Amino acid sequence: MKIGFISLGCPKNLVDSEVMMGQLTSRGHELTTHPDQADVLVVNTCSFIDPAKKESIDTILEMAEYKKVGRAKRLVVAGCLVERYRGDIKADMPEVDALIGTNELDKIGAICEGIEEEVAPPENGLYLYHDLTPRVLATPRHFAYMKIAEGCDHPCTFCVIPQYRGKFRSRRFESVVSEATRLFSQGVREINLIGQDTTCYGEDFGLKDGLAVLLARLAQIETEQQKWVRFLYCYPNRVTQKLLDTIAEHRDLVKYIDMPLQHASANVLKRMKRGANGDIFLKLLEKIRRTIPGVAIRTSFIVGFPGETQEDFETLCQFVEEAKFDNMGVFSYSDEDTSKSFELDGKVGARDINNRKRKLMSVQRGISKKRNKLYRGQEVSVLVEGPSPDTDLLWQARMSTQAPEIDGYVLINDVEGEAPAVGQMRRLLVTETHDYDVIGTLLPSTETTQAFRPTPLIQISASRSAELISAPR
Repeated sequence: MKIGFISLGCPKNLVDSEVMMGQLTSRGHELTTHPDQADVLVVNTCSFIDPAKKESIDTILEMAEYKKVGRAKRLVVAGCLVERYRGDIKADMPEVDALIGTNELDKIGAICEGIEEEVAPPENGLYLYHDLTPRVLATPRHFAYMKIAEGCDHPCTFCVIPQYRGKFRSRRFESVVSEATRLFSQGVREINLIGQDTTCYGEDFGLKDGLAVLLARLAQIETEQQKWVRFLYCYPNRVTQKLLDTIAEHRDLVKYIDMPLQHASANVLKRMKRGANGDIFLKLLEKIRRTIPGVAIRTSFIVGFPGETQEDFETLCQFVEEAKFDNMGVFSYSDEDTSKSFELDGKVGARDINNRKRKLMSVQRGISKKRNKLYRGQEVSVLVEGPSPDTDLLWQARMSTQAPEIDGYVLINDVEGEAPAVGQMRRLLVTETHDYDVIGTLLPSTETTQAFRPTPLIQISASRSAELISAPR
């Protein structure tokens, strides 16, 4: 059969889609990006916050139309929306033929084929793929996401993820190393390690400093050309000196920390069940920067959390001024009905939330503009991404301090010597800087051009904004 995939939400969801596509191709099915040509359509959904839920529902209804005007006979809905609203989908969306939760990925083949098949349940009812699991990458050749863990044990009151992703569990050490080795051998230049909390890696099977040990091992994988290894979504109280020393020690571990702090007011953090405060965070940031020269730090915050006073918000603004983050996301609080914070009093009005979000982003804009000016006249290493989608006149690339899809790009407006090739690592001279953009000239190449593998057969939502990709967990 021809099967069309639509993947919504975060990179963790994208990996789930890649695993399901791998299961299907291993059974002989063909993937297509044309929904009107698909025999089966699969929508892998996100339901973390209200905009994500709306996008998921709208996409399901859009794909359902192809059962009328296309050749599709089945519409399968997978992912987080299924875990939260399985009963509602069954009752209210007769267009949907089958449902797959986040812990049922092994059933995708049988469900798409419309047959009953006995599938051995995952251990403890929870699913986690491994290095031998078939997987079809949905990213360009030069970078990939790789899950090292699934689930979460943190009690954050705003978060519903543990309800449908389950308890935290790590992949086996050698399984991660084996998959990473294979990806690098296939031409991947950058691997981004993901999980609900990557800094807890290995704790569940007694591995001390598990993430640091894993990063050191991945850095030692031999490759013909330079590689980048990055990890995302770290929890502040799990950032150890050992972890920081490991990042500083190895060239191939990018000097980048993604650490969602959520707030800086002790009052708000307590209600979030996160703990700490701005002063503690500032000391942690100082330690990170002292240990890893040139490190870029990304964070995200929630504004409008129940009980957030104007004083709490001003505390957050002052903290951001002092912290001087390289990249920052700001998210409006979403009052999810199954979260613990849904029961809290002191709800903040939508207008106040929007005003606070705009103000905090304006604070960060000024910081970003000043930090970008420091790049002017400097040479930096970049990973070439390809032509800019906005204009044929420019190409775009990323510095190691810019994670895929969430931190923006470096724009290339001139090239000295050889034309760029997607996936090359090149040197770039920064000639212009703006609030968020860095523009420069690509310097002569020292790399051999490699063939570029086009993005595989999958549709990724065009509206995958930073709000959905890096939303607080």
